[in-house]
Amino acid sequence: PATIAGVFVVYLSACVKRNAVEVGGGECDTTNVSYSMQIEPILQNNCYVCHSGPGASSGIDFSSYGAFKGWAGSGYVIGDITAAPGHIPMPYGLPPLSSCEINTILAWIDQGSPDN
Repeated sequence: PATIAGVFVVYLSACVKRNAVEVGGGECDTTNVSYSMQIEPILQNNCYVCHSGPGASSGIDFSSYGAFKGWAGSGYVIGDITAAPGHIPMPYGLPPLSSCEINTILAWIDQGSPDN
């Protein structure tokens, strides 16, 4: 039960105020999220090592806008990056994404997952 509560708190913290979130003394602006300027760098730094190209882990390839948009829109990505119950926490075997990175991805999805 304590583990589930902890995961629930992490999940909820990823859902709070998505426009400007204080993170480690700095501000995380998620007002107008850009795929090329914000989302793609998060993917490059945290996901591409396993999820890009023809040999992508589990066949999940995030190396294009369209591929990532499909996975993100399905709820799969959010469940994994927030370590929701029933999901495998991602990035696998590495430190979790920061609150800012999670909130940026959530905001991008909320904003319609634009290819910008």
